[in-house]
Amino acid sequence: MFQGLYTALITPFRNGKVDYAAFEKLIQWQIKEGVHGLVPCGTTGESPTLSHEEHQQVVEQCVKLAKGKVKVLAGTGSNATDEAILLTKHAQKSGADGALVISPYYNKPTQEGLYQHFKAIHDATRIPIMLYNVPSRCVVDMSDALIARLAELPRIIGIKDATGNLERPSTLALALGKKASTFIQFSGEDSTAVAFNVQGGRGVISVASNIAPKLCAQVQNLSLAGKTKEAIAVQQKLLPLYKMMFCESSPAPVKYAASLMGLCREELRLPLVPPSAENKKRIKEIVKNFIS
Repeated sequence: MFQGLYTALITPFRNGKVDYAAFEKLIQWQIKEGVHGLVPCGTTGESPTLSHEEHQQVVEQCVKLAKGKVKVLAGTGSNATDEAILLTKHAQKSGADGALVISPYYNKPTQEGLYQHFKAIHDATRIPIMLYNVPSRCVVDMSDALIARLAELPRIIGIKDATGNLERPSTLALALGKKASTFIQFSGEDSTAVAFNVQGGRGVISVASNIAPKLCAQVQNLSLAGKTKEAIAVQQKLLPLYKMMFCESSPAPVKYAASLMGLCREELRLPLVPPSAENKKRIKEIVKNFIS
């Protein structure tokens, strides 16, 4: 159901408000450039600083614009289980194809706490759920054993793994057993996407594709077709962009890059701030290679 390139969408702002006109423009361009799916209200979309009303409106607009063209995997996670259920129910009602649910941050739950959190969301909804493991932001790491246990729940269909650990696709497949053939593994890091797919992954949720969706889609199309050498050749062209997207806290670099392309303002919400003058100069030098 889910494979290929999914863009972790930025959320454009203008004078402190969500810029829905810019968001629409971004989505239409992404679809035209050949992405396979869209992820609104994730980490890149600054979801922690969106109000519930904004979060819901962003998801609704994304679903409306993408319907019948590409899949929508809506970010619905929270460190409060009840809030995550509320957001996941809304994504389901809005018509999203699935929900991307991050591990609870700050609370630092045990593996059993993580299981109960995701099970509660699963049991309260009917939408397909993709787990999101990013210990660099959430402190906690989901073990292979926990993921395999959660995979037994019928609507937990996959995981976005942003650990950068290239053992994960193989070790998780072993833990999943017969479930490995149907459980979807997505890389959460652009630079590991091809290697991830070689080991059984099915795609990537990408930050860089906000800037270079056509090339990022090519990487996935080639990789999933078994053309690994060709996929690596395209990926090497993108490596400077991949690295620059995380020269400072994301999504500050990608938003500045998008502003250079006329896609949105570079505006962020505190506590995030724009990149330093030095990094802006470096970003500008790299982005000019991807402006057609």
